[in-house]
Amino acid sequence: MHRRRPAPEDGVPLLFVEIDNCFESTQVLAAKIDKYMRFCQRKVKDVDGKERPMWRTRWWVPDGRHGDQPHPPLLLVFNRIGPRNPGTVIAWLAELTERHWKGTWYEDGFHMYDGKLPIVVTGMKQLQEHVPAGAVFRRFGRPRNQPLLEATNNPRREAHEARKQAEYAARQEEHQEELRRIAAQHKVEREASRPVCAGCGTRFTDARWRAIEPAGWDAHGRPNRTCATTASRAPSPPNAKQSRLSTSIRSTTRACPSRRSVAPGSPASAADVRAATTAGQDRPARPRRGGARIAVGDLLRHSA
Repeated sequence: MHRRRPAPEDGVPLLFVEIDNCFESTQVLAAKIDKYMRFCQRKVKDVDGKERPMWRTRWWVPDGRHGDQPHPPLLLVFNRIGPRNPGTVIAWLAELTERHWKGTWYEDGFHMYDGKLPIVVTGMKQLQEHVPAGAVFRRFGRPRNQPLLEATNNPRREAHEARKQAEYAARQEEHQEELRRIAAQHKVEREASRPVCAGCGTRFTDARWRAIEPAGWDAHGRPNRTCATTASRAPSPPNAKQSRLSTSIRSTTRACPSRRSVAPGSPASAADVRAATTAGQDRPARPRRGGARIAVGDLLRHSA
């Protein structure tokens, strides 16, 4: 058994290589493949205490996808030196080892090889002529030769995953386009329902629109449909506190009796009553300090 180290930079996976010179029988080769399978299935505890396949503790390979984690492929290289014909050996060997390499078929058009041992065969002469990049590798269960990377991988599943991702991306783009269309329609409907200022005819801004719903309603239950500019030009109503204060001042403040005008037919003041009672008497009125003596009767006659 020859082991080839994986070359991640070239995309070449870990391979178990078996070179046959066409001297051993088909049954002996099948028994070797059974040993490869038992070796791949052997598990040991790793340094972290978890149980893993033993070959994974010696060589690193990608974990693979869930449900499709095969063992490292086995590459059989037939060097036709002995008497056996590789063509007949390959067909019989594939039948004897089918339980080790045959995957599970899915209706999506690919196989799953979880826990299986991929077996790939080629000839030494073809390998020397076409180098590993040539389509000279035949994997058991596949109808034609393939390059090494395709033979050791699962291209049908990869193509299926690529189609699913493309379909998902198309659905996502269609969904986003539908959301953009709905958003544009809502924007048009919202602009059509945007209120207009009753004073200047301009449409309300979003801030002014939010201000009148529902706080901007007047005492009669109607919205105050004026923009901020029109509202600032309108006279502001008096403050309720100042109005109550002015009313209380007017109710408690009374004008001087001498300055109040007496309407016709209204009761006379105390000074008028005294003047009326002393009218026509000879007693002169008491003179005012610092002024001329004026009789009350003369004052009444002049005022009349």
